[in-house]
This record gives sequence, C-alpha cells and structure tokens, in this order.
Amino acid sequence: MINNEGQEREKEFHFSDKEFKFISKLVGERTGIVLSDAKRQMVYGRLSRRLRQLKLTKFSDYCDILTGGHEGELIEFTNAITTNLTAFFRENHHFEYLKETVIPQIRRNNAHTKRIRIWSAGCSSGEEPYSIAMCLRETIPESAGWDVKILATDLDSNMVKRGSEGIYTADRVEGLSPSRMKKWIRQGTGENSDKVRMSSKLRELITFKELNLMGDWPIRGPFDFIFCRNVVIYFSKDTQRILFDRYADLLAPKAHLFIGHSESLNKVTERFNLLGKTIYQKVK
Repeated sequence: MINNEGQEREKEFHFSDKEFKFISKLVGERTGIVLSDAKRQMVYGRLSRRLRQLKLTKFSDYCDILTGGHEGELIEFTNAITTNLTAFFRENHHFEYLKETVIPQIRRNNAHTKRIRIWSAGCSSGEEPYSIAMCLRETIPESAGWDVKILATDLDSNMVKRGSEGIYTADRVEGLSPSRMKKWIRQGTGENSDKVRMSSKLRELITFKELNLMGDWPIRGPFDFIFCRNVVIYFSKDTQRILFDRYADLLAPKAHLFIGHSESLNKVTERFNLLGKTIYQKVK
C-alpha cells in the first residue's frame, strides 16, 4: 500500500491540506459550490492544467495569484472548477413533458399576450436551451406569431461563448432523430466538415449571458418555466433554500421548474409541488 506521502511524491505538484482548504473556501465564496474532501483529486486534476499553462511549479504560488485578486485568473479558476456535463435532450422525459403538457398549457394561458419567457439556468455549453428551442419551434411554429425568448445563463464564460456560437462537433448531435437533424442542424463544410451549427431559427430564440447564481440577478421575469438541472447538487441546503425561493419569485403562477435527476426540493422549499420525475410546479 502506498501512503499519502508516497502518493504526494508521485504527483506533479505538491497539494497541501492548507491549499485545498483555501481553494474550497474560495470556490464556496464565488460559486456557492461545496467541495468535500472527496473532490480533492478532481480539484487537483483541473487546476494542475492551470499551473502548467502559467508555468508554475507549486500550488502555493497559484494560491498567491488568487489571493492577489487577479480577476482574469479568478475567471479561469472558476471555469476550471465548475462542471460542464451536458447533452442534447439529456433526461428526455423532461422534454417530452414540456411538449405534451407544459407548452400546450402555456399556449392556453398566454393566448392573450402570445408571449413566452424561459430560463435555462446553468446552461453549460448550450445543449439544454437548444433542446428547449427545438421543442418550442416544433410545438409553436414561427408562423404562429408568438414572442418567444429563452435566457440561457452559466457561470463559465467559456461555456457561454460556446453556446452563443452554437457550433458543436458532429458527434454531439449523433443522438438526434433524422427529422431534427434535417430541420435544425447545419453541417459544416471544408475544413469545418466535422462541425455542425444550430439553425439560426433556434439561435435567434436564445440569449446567452454569463451569470453567477450567487450574485445579483439583473432579470425581471416572470418566466413560464425554468430549467435548473444538476446545479444545486453542489450547493449547501441553506444556499438551495435561497436559490429556489428566488426562482419562485421569478416564476409565473403555477409555472414549472425542472431540476436534475439526483436533486430534490424535499425539506428545501414549500413553494413547489412535485409532479413526478423531478418536475415541480409553483404553488406560492
């Protein structure tokens, strides 16, 4: 068996308890994400790349840069730590419920305004809001004359940029049906033949913005539904209570909230009713 000291010698960079605690505290302050000791190896792996890029040899030197408040590196630090795992139509039952139940309800309720507002909070590289946009356009065609807007926000500036561009490697859309590929996906040409781009008919529905959920929200609402999936698993219960209360304040009466498959509002808030499969409806 190799002891911790032996493991540390085999690593490229020394990573002390003090440095991990400093980084965990800074992550909590900037993002609300709680890093347990079990995440130490993940943190080491992600930040080691930053040390190499900065040509540093010690984590202590990197911590000094962060302590100095270098805003550019603080952004890179935050981007490196935050998780960006996503896919088109991930947890597909949410999108089926959206098309079959939620959007028809909204069409009836908002028939007088013909206005729909959606928020994809924690949108990562954009697959989620583009999936929402497909559902909307397949249910409410452009010719129907509805005013539809999707706000897509994420803490990671790199992900926001990628989502805004709407360009992906071809393997990212392999799971889409042939009809969706034909209607919504544009194949690249020449040196970009291995890339695809989302149709302008989808891109025009979505506004991508960088947003820290722990900070101020320059957002008015009301929203007809919100997706916030696989985000709160990193937050403490106290932070979750604040977050979901703020979501409820921005949702229209009886509007829907979609969260991740491993998340729950049980003992977090009483402002939503569970409809099933991590789909909630605002009650107050």
